[in-house]
Amino acid sequence: MAKRKLKRQLNLLQVIMLGTAGTISAEIFVLTGHVTRIAGPETVLALVLGGVMTLSIALNYCELATTFPVTGGAMTYVGEAFGKGWLMYLVGSLDMLSSTFYAALSAVGFAISLSVFIPELPIIPIALLVIVFVGFMHLRGVSNVGNLQILLGGFLLSVFAAYIFKGFSSASGFQMETFLSGRVVFENQSPIAHLGRMLTAIALTYNAYVGFEVIADDAEEITQPNKNIPIGILVSLLLTTIIYSLVSLITIGTVPFEQLAGSEVALTDAAARFWPTIGVQLMGAAGIVATLTSVNSAMLSATREAFSLGRERVWPRVFTRLSHWRTPWVAILVVVIISGLVAAVGLVDFLSFISSAGYMFVLFFATIAMPRLRKIHPNIVRPFKAPFYPLTVVLAAAAGLLIIAFANPRALLFLGIVLVILSIAYLVSQQIKARQELHSKLEYEQGGGRVLVAAKRVESARSLVSLAAQMVDHQEDTAICLFTVMKTPLNLDAEQVPQLVAEKKQAQMRILEEITPLATHRNVPVYAKLKAAHRVEEGLFSELSRHIDIRLVMMGIPAEKAKFSEPGSLVKEVLMMASRNVAVLRDKGLPENIRRILVPVGNGPNAKLALQLARDIIEPNGAQVVGLRLVVGEADEERMEDEELQLHEIAEAELGELHEKFEFIVRKVDSVSEAILEECGQGEYDLLIMGAGEDFSNPDRVFGALNDHLIESAPCSVMIVRRYQTDTSLWVRKQLKKIEA
Repeated sequence: MAKRKLKRQLNLLQVIMLGTAGTISAEIFVLTGHVTRIAGPETVLALVLGGVMTLSIALNYCELATTFPVTGGAMTYVGEAFGKGWLMYLVGSLDMLSSTFYAALSAVGFAISLSVFIPELPIIPIALLVIVFVGFMHLRGVSNVGNLQILLGGFLLSVFAAYIFKGFSSASGFQMETFLSGRVVFENQSPIAHLGRMLTAIALTYNAYVGFEVIADDAEEITQPNKNIPIGILVSLLLTTIIYSLVSLITIGTVPFEQLAGSEVALTDAAARFWPTIGVQLMGAAGIVATLTSVNSAMLSATREAFSLGRERVWPRVFTRLSHWRTPWVAILVVVIISGLVAAVGLVDFLSFISSAGYMFVLFFATIAMPRLRKIHPNIVRPFKAPFYPLTVVLAAAAGLLIIAFANPRALLFLGIVLVILSIAYLVSQQIKARQELHSKLEYEQGGGRVLVAAKRVESARSLVSLAAQMVDHQEDTAICLFTVMKTPLNLDAEQVPQLVAEKKQAQMRILEEITPLATHRNVPVYAKLKAAHRVEEGLFSELSRHIDIRLVMMGIPAEKAKFSEPGSLVKEVLMMASRNVAVLRDKGLPENIRRILVPVGNGPNAKLALQLARDIIEPNGAQVVGLRLVVGEADEERMEDEELQLHEIAEAELGELHEKFEFIVRKVDSVSEAILEECGQGEYDLLIMGAGEDFSNPDRVFGALNDHLIESAPCSVMIVRRYQTDTSLWVRKQLKKIEA
């Protein structure tokens, strides 16, 4: 089924900057010196070839991301190609962890770069502040992420443009004689040795080009994806290749090879020669900005991977929770926490190996997913088709194997360890999930426990027991208890007790005789229980505290409003204080066999309980349930689609497989109460089941303002339900609602 989506907000410029600035990052500042040590002047050729080889992956990603323009990137493609199981879990989890670790690495790099200008700066606190700041920007909306990347990327590209211009135009800048002096590296070496050095250099630089993956990871939030995704990927790769090549050309042509090889400040060394005024300071500032762009783009990839893993249910569904800015706030929070911990405990260097190796693993499996997708989906719409297919797949796969062959052995070792750990976690989680699903199904089918019907009048007991019997008659071991509290006066003598008990039992037996046929003809056991207490609430709460097998408390609403709306009424007390789920029924002529049920569905736990009870009622008699979601005020097409998807997700999460008798409706309305009453009148419903309102704890309300009105005005019977929650869970829910409202 369709799943809830993120909002498309990123325009083409933001996409290009995410790909370009996120790719360049801080690696170019240390990459040039290290590659020069390996390849000398052939560094430029290695960087060009690295970009050309990456083009095959970029073209494949253009096709995949436009064919499946949803968040998740490689994980999505692998899931579509090989199934949503172990391999998809590995690819998605490794992609998420790699991006998270890279965000931590870049944050520490930012703090170290900044400390060059401010020597006394504490590294770890600054890194943590950067992570929190970027996380807050992500929480407020992906457009903020894009705007930040435009600002930072614009500065970065401007500095590199100035560096290239000054390097070529200055007399102390690029000189061909200086550039060629590095050729001594390959003197007296065989072609095989020469090729080996080139391949090593390419392997070292290859991962520095694949930052465009963030575009595929966040394809769901890109406007006009069919156009903007391929343009963004290809332009960002082109800009990156040009900048890498020209910057390395100028650097090697300015500083002799012997001085440059292995230097981690190669660009600054070159700038000091041909741009002595402000060149060093600008390059230092560019290095700081580059690390910040890396944090921004890496965190975007990590959070969207986590969101997708939750949406595909291979990770907990809590990762799919969205803020009112339509951003995955739980995923953002988790990524911020993990990145902060990694930066704080000093594991960044160690985990950088896993990050690099993880990207290789992800890119390789995304590549081999493409031919399988072409085979199993031959007729799917592909807005962009990779040219020269299948050559692009062959080249991309070969490049992946090349990188693995020349990769750091520690990176491969760490990758293997991480894959083993993730696989064990997956197998354990699958076993736990299967056991939970089996237990839930057995519990639902077999039932067990009691439904406590609190009633002292035959009319109320009849409607409540009839409804309760319909809820549980498909279960094998659930009983209905007709519960009555015998109020004992404070001045009651011991001699009067037997007579009082006998009178109450006799009255209760008369009610039991009346209602028993309603339950027994559905093969549901029913019995009566009498409990003595000074107050009805006291007796009811005592029964709940002594018997954990009570699943639901059912009560009737008095016809006279004054009897249940006054402060301290029995209904209000039970609704507020009972440590079980509660259902309160206003009977307006409820038939013995219910045909149609209306359930307005919100996001709260009470509305979800209403869905569950409606499902229980329709199981035996094939009644129809309409789940109604109302959107108040102005709402565009995208908002309405999101509400419909969220409605289906809520129903699926609460009910498992959706019953064929369920129908879901989403409407844009001006008034919720008027819309519900209109639907009740037109739909010929027998029962309206409502979750108690968020304001039912208000002393001036019984069930909440909306429900209090509907109880009186609805043309059909109304049942208000409240799901039991601990004080802690209630507090947590209130905080969550502030974020998501």
